[in-house]
Amino acid sequence: MGTPAGGPKSRYALHTDGQGMAQTIQLRGTPHVIQVDAVPAFGGKDAAPGPLAYALASLTSCSQATAQIVAKELGLALGRIQFDLEADIDMSVLVGMPAKGLPDFQPINVHVTVDAPSATDTQFQELQARVERRCPVFQLFTRAGVPIHARWSRVPA
Repeated sequence: MGTPAGGPKSRYALHTDGQGMAQTIQLRGTPHVIQVDAVPAFGGKDAAPGPLAYALASLTSCSQATAQIVAKELGLALGRIQFDLEADIDMSVLVGMPAKGLPDFQPINVHVTVDAPSATDTQFQELQARVERRCPVFQLFTRAGVPIHARWSRVPA
């Protein structure tokens, strides 16, 4: 496990209020609100995405933001970035069935398509490597032992 680098920090403060499976999350100091619910099978009304969908969405959105930072450092202009993600999770532990293991994703498969017309093959490989190393959410999953099988490709010219 790495040690803090001592660089700039960013603090996140949340306030949540919920009943049953529904929850409203307010990001303090901002106008942003996140609504969370669960599917009826878990007692929710399916009125909003569930927490597992948000966890996976955070992986793609954080990877996209990190790609923009890295591309700027590499002198690359990126166009659209698309993520197609699939993940399986063993829900038996969550729902109380006798099971070994943990209720985690095994694995996360993601195909990333990037419009990077000026990137050389070496720069494109470097972009992927740096994003996977520097994206906080990618590292959160990886350090938790969740395998991420990422396949990056470029938009055809």
